[in-house]
Amino acid sequence: MANHFRGSEQSGETDVRVDQNQYSNQMTNASSEQLQQSQPLPVIHEEQMQHENLNMQTAQETQVQNIPMSHQSVQQSLEGNTQVHNQAENPQNGFTQVFAPLSHTDEPAVAKAGKPTIALRDVTLVYPAQKDKPALSHVTLDIYPGEFAFVVGHSGSGKSTFLKLLTRELRATKGKVIVAGHDLTVMRNWKVPYLRRQIGTVYQDFKLLPDKTVYENVAFALECIGKPKSIIRAQVPEVLRLVGLGEKMSHYPDQLSGGEQQRVSVARAMVNRPPLLVCDEPTGNLDPAISLGIMKLLDRINHAGTTVVMATHDREMVDSMRKRVIALEAGQVVRDQEKGGYGFYGAL
Repeated sequence: MANHFRGSEQSGETDVRVDQNQYSNQMTNASSEQLQQSQPLPVIHEEQMQHENLNMQTAQETQVQNIPMSHQSVQQSLEGNTQVHNQAENPQNGFTQVFAPLSHTDEPAVAKAGKPTIALRDVTLVYPAQKDKPALSHVTLDIYPGEFAFVVGHSGSGKSTFLKLLTRELRATKGKVIVAGHDLTVMRNWKVPYLRRQIGTVYQDFKLLPDKTVYENVAFALECIGKPKSIIRAQVPEVLRLVGLGEKMSHYPDQLSGGEQQRVSVARAMVNRPPLLVCDEPTGNLDPAISLGIMKLLDRINHAGTTVVMATHDREMVDSMRKRVIALEAGQVVRDQEKGGYGFYGAL
């Protein structure tokens, strides 16, 4: 473990966002969670990766098929978070046309049955340095298992703050932030690492460890939570194969393209098979063609049952995919639409 933490210090914060205090003996000796059967995730073949840049422009006409994972058991999600979309359970619903507009009109978000994965109740967050300007103000919303929700808005609108509340990097000043039935506003700090085992995170700047191989970067996420080597040896190659990097496990980050590095980041976020994936501008440093490839991957993961919440400035992508759109302005939700468009114009 010590070597891995030295690597983390050299490269800055990783998407598992751990430190030596959080991953103490208290965590690695914790009792095992209950197990459940994995949900299917799609394979991205190496040939597809090699020709990705040439074929991106015709992606709207391309159908992709979800291919099930091996039937290994995976950790059960936090209490109450076992629901997924029916299409994730039915292989015949595994086909999706990526980036095809689903509707020409924005539809308001509608109430859904069941228990939400994420629930915010009158949430306000105020930074000490800006007490007269809340970063978030009276936000109330629900996000349900299997949803794909974009969080959009101008710079400074509160998007990143919103995501940091979900991972308990920040604690709300007022209100409740509930993830999988757990109120994060009252959660004790020592419980936070256990919560984050169930949340995959993907960032704009990849946050890969430069002195570790692709395999080691992904394995690091499992090592930090005390997974046995046998599980690591089984799950890491599998998830790298699923994102199309099965032949590049021994490569280092500087030997990969930007799109490939982001695929490693996605693999690392998904290797523990979390029920929730939080993405903060994951395509912000990528050109449009490579961005499309990353979004295809995230869309496939979502269709396999993972809830995806993604902050982005990419108007064209949001308009094309027609997912749920939560629009923030000055820390307030000004629009919440099913199959919505980006909706903001002018300088970002």
